[in-house]
Amino acid sequence: MSLLEIDNLGVHFHMEDHTVEAVRGISFHIDKGETVALVGESGSGKSVSALSVLKLLPYPRASHPHGSIHFDGEPLLDAPPDRLQAIRGDRISMIFQEPMTSLNPLHTIEKQVGETLLLHKGLTRKAAHQRTLELLKLVHLPDPEQRLDAFPHQLSGGQRQRVMIAMALANEPDLLIADEPTTALDVTIQAEILNLLKDLQQKFHMAILLITHDLTIVRHMANRTYVMTQGKIVEEGPTETLFQQPQHPYTQKLLNSQPQGNPPPPNDQAPSVMATENLKVWFPIQRGILRRTVGHIKAVDGISLTVRAGQTLGVVGESGSGKTTLGLALLRLLRSDGPIYFDGQEIRALRSKELRPLRKEMQIVFQDPFSSLSPRLSAFQIIEEGLLVHNLGGSYAGRCALVAEAMDEVGLEPEWMDRFPHEFSGGQRQRIAIARAMVLKPRFVVLDEPTSALDMTIQAQIIDLLRDLQQRHNLAYMFISHDLRVIRALANELIVMKDGIVIEKGPTQAVFESPQTEYTRTLIAAAYDIDVVAPKNPD
Repeated sequence: MSLLEIDNLGVHFHMEDHTVEAVRGISFHIDKGETVALVGESGSGKSVSALSVLKLLPYPRASHPHGSIHFDGEPLLDAPPDRLQAIRGDRISMIFQEPMTSLNPLHTIEKQVGETLLLHKGLTRKAAHQRTLELLKLVHLPDPEQRLDAFPHQLSGGQRQRVMIAMALANEPDLLIADEPTTALDVTIQAEILNLLKDLQQKFHMAILLITHDLTIVRHMANRTYVMTQGKIVEEGPTETLFQQPQHPYTQKLLNSQPQGNPPPPNDQAPSVMATENLKVWFPIQRGILRRTVGHIKAVDGISLTVRAGQTLGVVGESGSGKTTLGLALLRLLRSDGPIYFDGQEIRALRSKELRPLRKEMQIVFQDPFSSLSPRLSAFQIIEEGLLVHNLGGSYAGRCALVAEAMDEVGLEPEWMDRFPHEFSGGQRQRIAIARAMVLKPRFVVLDEPTSALDMTIQAQIIDLLRDLQQRHNLAYMFISHDLRVIRALANELIVMKDGIVIEKGPTQAVFESPQTEYTRTLIAAAYDIDVVAPKNPD
């Protein structure tokens, strides 16, 4: 008997005037100690299927018109709430895709990780404290002792994801559902986390349901793979066989989807759009009742750069290296020291009112689309907001036309503009965030991990879209990413950051072909050859 058996499962979402068939009769199983991957594009039904196992969908809007789910022989779809509560987080744990929205912003890291230990294990607070510290060390969270009292917003995206993994592994579950577990992680930490999951799996004979769009991870992690599209499973089999001999056209399409192309060398003659000299962003460390400053966290420490029209500056480095802080400082969203020049004008000293007319010229696409999109606004209202602020588009009909055009450019159907963020998949939400920035026709855009939540086929489309927009409008991009494949395909010039400083910079192809520092060589090696032990079939 399999540990998890799903048979002919259907999932419907009941809207006001219609019903959406999100999952259409899928069947699969997971044995004890086995890793099974569920792959497919955004909106294919992967996450909905996984959430059904623990009944975490928005009931009663969601329903299961047919099918069954059995865990260790026990039916789950009709299980009473108290039984599901006992299973969740104890025998079955889940790592969610978007850690910022999955973690409570009002609770410390220690409280959130320790909560599941107190609830399911009955540990004392002292024992829970010690176990929480062990778990944070296990997932390689930097300075775990100091992070216990931190709140989610004080951690980087990758650090928040590691906290989520620690929470999921706290009670040594029989089944771990990992929904894009390495989406927010840089490539070196990806390899560490995946090896960690494999070690824990062998130690506890834990089964893993891996949901991801990263086929490199699937190939290294999964014993068997199910390929899903439009709510159906179209192909299944042993992972290596499926990769070497894909039968279904959709599987072939997925396997052939990789970021393509090489950008031209940087053009030093192009006009400067954004530049800075010796930029610093230091956060004070305060102690005691009087909150005396005893030191500083040097998030950005003396960086100089220039981003030119029609060019893309790639920024890479591990989580916490200062990449996002650098982008926010350039946009005057964080206080900083050092001059910042936009189109030759020094803007660091400008007051908010003086800076506002320039805001439409400088846009950002954030890493986590769900937390950056208001849940109370429709897709139309989210994209329209900038048009209203800057008095663009004229009439309501004019704004509708601009929003529809922006949605179409990023691969969204304009008739979806009345839907709310929770009605879109993760990848679709990211496209809304890109449309919100691009509808204002900016000159400089900070792209903070804009493809991290997207599957491979959509990544390639978004890269092509960004290239097209850049060529048409002569846009300047700062592209922040841990995905070096995407950076190599898009960036003309590259800077490598570590601990708030630039340790290497130059034309992208030159850096990739002849990296000068060991750190850069490690990043590139991890990106192109994730060192994970190939899975063996469980006994």
